[in-house]
This record gives sequence, C-alpha cells and structure tokens, in this order.
Amino acid sequence: MSAAINFKSHLSELFAQALREVAPDQPDTSILIERPKQVAHGDYSCNLAMQLAKPLRKAPRDIANALIAALPKSAVVEKVEIAGAGFINVFITTVAKQQVVHGVLQAGAGYGHVHAGGGRKVGVEFVSANPTGPLHVGHGRGAAVGDCLCNVLHAAGWNVTREFYYNDAGAQIDNLTLSVQLRCKGVTPDDPSWPESGYRGDYITEVARGYIAKETVIADDQQVKACGDVNDAEAIRHFAVAYLRREQDLDLRAFQVEFDVFSLESALYTDGKVEETVKKLIASGHTYEQDNALWLRTTDFGDDKDRVMRKSDGGYTYFVPDVAYHLDKWRRGFVRVINEQGSDHHSTITRVRAGLQALNEGIPKGWPDYVLHQMVTVLKNGEEVKISKRAGSYVTLRDLIDEVGCDATRYFLAARHPDSQLVFDIDLAKSQSNDNPVYYIQYAHARVSTVLLQWGGDSAVLQHADVGVLDNEYETQLLQRMIDFPQVVEMAAEELAPHLIAFYLKELAADFHSYYNAVRILVDDEKLKLARLALIAAVAQVLKNGLALLGVSAPEKM
Repeated sequence: MSAAINFKSHLSELFAQALREVAPDQPDTSILIERPKQVAHGDYSCNLAMQLAKPLRKAPRDIANALIAALPKSAVVEKVEIAGAGFINVFITTVAKQQVVHGVLQAGAGYGHVHAGGGRKVGVEFVSANPTGPLHVGHGRGAAVGDCLCNVLHAAGWNVTREFYYNDAGAQIDNLTLSVQLRCKGVTPDDPSWPESGYRGDYITEVARGYIAKETVIADDQQVKACGDVNDAEAIRHFAVAYLRREQDLDLRAFQVEFDVFSLESALYTDGKVEETVKKLIASGHTYEQDNALWLRTTDFGDDKDRVMRKSDGGYTYFVPDVAYHLDKWRRGFVRVINEQGSDHHSTITRVRAGLQALNEGIPKGWPDYVLHQMVTVLKNGEEVKISKRAGSYVTLRDLIDEVGCDATRYFLAARHPDSQLVFDIDLAKSQSNDNPVYYIQYAHARVSTVLLQWGGDSAVLQHADVGVLDNEYETQLLQRMIDFPQVVEMAAEELAPHLIAFYLKELAADFHSYYNAVRILVDDEKLKLARLALIAAVAQVLKNGLALLGVSAPEKM
C-alpha cells in the first residue's frame, strides 16, 4: 500500500467492489464518500446502503451489513460500523494516517495530484479582454481564477490548454482607432469635438505617441510597424491593437500568467470561419429571415426568445463569431471547454450553446462550461478606489500588483467563490498580521524553514523517521488535514472552484500555528524530534504545493 494513498479514492474502490457483489444490477449507483461531522462517527462515511434501499426493496441496514461483508480487506481500514438508518462509517488505522508524512515527503511536489482527468484535453479560456486599454481589476480576477483553475485541473490529471481570445473587431475597436487618431492630431478629451464613446485615459496618448514615432510593436507572433500617417485609420487600428495587446501581455507576465494559444476575432472573419458557420446554421433549418435580418431560432434549444444573427445593415451580432470560435475549439479536439468570464457575459451562454447545438456537429448539450466572476471593489484607507492615473476611469491590475505585490494580488483575487462580490482591501493585503491570509499561510511555511535551519540536519533522514510516535491531538489534526489535500484538489477541479485551495491552506496553516505554539519540536528525545521534524517538513511541502496551485510563492524567511 502506497504511503501517499488517497483514502477517499481507495474507499470508493472498495465500495465499488462490494456494490458489484451485493447489487450487480445497479452498477451505476454513485458512491459518495464523505467526512462525518462528528469525530465519533469515524473518518469517512458512505450512504450507499440508503441509495440501494429503493431499487433492492430492502432495509438500508440489511444492505449495509451485506456491503460490509463484501468489502475487500484493506490494510488502512481499522473497522467499519453501521450508524442510524444505514450509514456506513469507516475508521482508518492510526498507522495509515501517520504514514501520510512519508507519503508527502516521498511524493514532494507531486503530492495532491490525482488522476481524475485521465489525461483528457480541456481548453480553458480566460481574461480575453478587449485590446482597448490596460487590464482592470475585473480582468485581474479573471486572470487569477482562470490561471488557478488551470493549475488545479492539471493537478487533477487533465491535459490543459490556456487560451486568450482577443475581441479585436467591432465598435469598441472603431472607438479605439478614432480616439488614437484624434490624439495623433492633437485633439484632447477636453475638446468639445471629442466623441462621447471615445477613450480618455492617458494610455491613449502613449499609443498615439508611439504611432507618430513610427515604433515597431511585437505582440505574440505579430509585428506591427507604425507608418506615422495620422489620416490612415486602418494603420492606426492595427498599431493600436498590437500596442495594447503587448501592454496587456506585459501586465499578465507581471502577474505570472501565460497562455498557450492566442486567438483573434478578426481571424475568424478573414479565415472564413464566420461565414462557414452562418452557412451551416442556415442549412440546419434553424434560421429565418424577418425585418431584413437573419434570425437563429434559439427557442428550439431553450432560449426565451429567438436571436438576431445578421442585422439589417449586414453586420453580424456578437454571438455569431462566438459560435464560430467555439466550433473551432470543438474541431481542435477539446472534449471539454471552460470559459472564465465576467458575470456580464451571462446572457451569452444560452445563445452560444444554442448555436452550437444547431450546427449538428455532435457537440454535447451544456458545452462549453462557464465560470463567471462578479465585480471587484478596491478599498484603501477604508474608502473605495475607483480610478487609475493611467487608465483614468478604473483601477488597473498593474496598480494592484505595484501596490501589494503579485502574491497578495493573486491570492485575494482567487480566494473567494467567483460568483461572490469581492472587496479587495489594499491595507489588509499589505499588512504583516494574522488577519492577512497570505501572510498567515506564507508565515507558516517560513516558520517550518526556520525550525529546520535551527536543527541543521540532513532532511533526507526525515523520510525514514519513526512517525509512530505522532499521536497527540495537534499531530493527529495535522495528519488528517494533510490526508485531505488530494481530495480537496479533486473537488476543486470537479466543481471548478480553485478558491477551495485557498480555504484549505488557511485551515492547514491554522493547524500548524496551533501545533507550533503548543508543542516543542526540537526536543532532546531524538526519535520524537525527528518524527516532529518530518511532520512539519511534510506540512511545509503541502503548503508549498497548495500555494503553487494559486500561483503564490512559499518563502523560506519573512
């Protein structure tokens, strides 16, 4: 039996074997292994007997007895009991729990990784900001959540591709072009002729200055040299988009976020993919003409009303290229696609999915998945911060990184459920106190490093420490918390909820700080000392692994 065993997965396999023997006609019954709320009820609980009561027409307790009798023997199971109407409570042996220390130290950075994804392909699209200005804090939340989600999915065994989709076509790009062109001609936002929809931030001046100076901009694989002609709107558009794509990429690199694929909305038109998609939708029989416009009958797929595809002026509505883009993802072989976007994209979900269903390409219902995040409010000195000197109308991601650092910014933006409103308190993020969760977690890791440095021994010997002496209440709690880590990773991937990692790390750090304050680690008893050093070294490894999933560093001194 591996020292780094995932107890929950192991028990699921045991009960699956028992299910095949007790109820061979019910192979699809879900097996739920949970933590009981009370310690007296064991380490894990299974309600399989309750689920089988109706199809088998037997009392749950009788089924529970049969399941227990059919459970294969396991070295990690101490005893199994029936509770209440038929819950099956499982107690894990103390020795098996203690062995998690060796399991963590042997697995190292791999501890917590599971195989739920089975190497299947998943494409995660996130940030996907319009290239019309610096990234704001909302984009930052999308970047933090999306990147952490990718890390979690990778740890759960998925083959992850990170993708950024640039909306480099449409009215907003027209507004950007005009704004830069006016700045090139010396017109400022204070001028009465400045358009209401024009961009007013100082960064527009920077773009205009670069264009007039005939700068060359490299954005990903694209190189654009400005010609300096202030009357050439098309040249200004190409330069401005490339310039701001480069700026956004620099912000993301400062945020330690990188992408595997960059896709352009404009390319969907130039490559003919939008036209191909429209033709396929027309051929599907789900479209009709009305009021000089082309409509998609999205009500055929659960929408509350049909949607315009091609407007009376001949232009396509924004969801049409979205459908073409997702068809391209499907054809690239992604069995699963996840879009992390702002909550303002909620209305697009139904119509994009409807369009994909109408294509008759075999795309499953409910594809793609969406994770939507809510707005971010930034506080400083107890007051809301609304604008940036550079952007003019909003707080930029770079503002936060410069103010509190990358670690705190990433943690705070990813540590809450995406669907909840987020208040980013700059003063809290900068504070070196236990109230600051980033400091609290990193300090736990640094404390372990300090103790190991004071000890001064060879850390390799800790892999062979006799962990059988780790039996006080603090040690038992730490062991149990570390045992839970692979299951937390699996759940975070399954529920698309990377904030669960942040919650877990706070709890593990709290358990460690309590242990550190209650127990002496560098005791005279050599056997006990090595066991405790091995325990805290394992705790540090799990903290480091969890922080890595959030993209946060694990400092050795603070």
